[in-house]
Amino acid sequence: MKVELWLHGKTSDAYIAEGMALYENRLKHYLQLQVSVLPPVKNAGKLPPQQLMAKEAEILLKQLNDSDFLVLLDERGKELTSVKFANWLEQLQLQGNRRLVFVVGGAWGFDDSIRQRANFSLSLSKMTFSHQMVRLFFLEQLYRAMTIIRGEKYHNE
Repeated sequence: MKVELWLHGKTSDAYIAEGMALYENRLKHYLQLQVSVLPPVKNAGKLPPQQLMAKEAEILLKQLNDSDFLVLLDERGKELTSVKFANWLEQLQLQGNRRLVFVVGGAWGFDDSIRQRANFSLSLSKMTFSHQMVRLFFLEQLYRAMTIIRGEKYHNE
């Protein structure tokens, strides 16, 4: 199964980019991972939030295949412990999904059209994090899940 992380906008802070690179490198040993920046919305700063989310949704939907398993990283999503996330991920791998796509929403979140298309919505916390920070937190959790699945020492419980 190929795992992809789709982002709206480039990672702007060097420390986040460095942390992401660290976990992307570690994850190479466990799965085929691709981190991609979605094409930007033209004149995004001049659009009202609803219109911006709709434009971001159009771009995202064009990138998806019907068979993709789409997971929104969203503050309104389901919260899982690290162990439960690892178990959930392992089950998806066993089901034979070809491409698992995780998406970090833009600053305003997701349009309803994306919420309807999503197969699952995952929250990393009840707290709200910037969409920049979520990138790093998610990659660390994905790495943690892979070490849990393999029974390796990283996660303490």
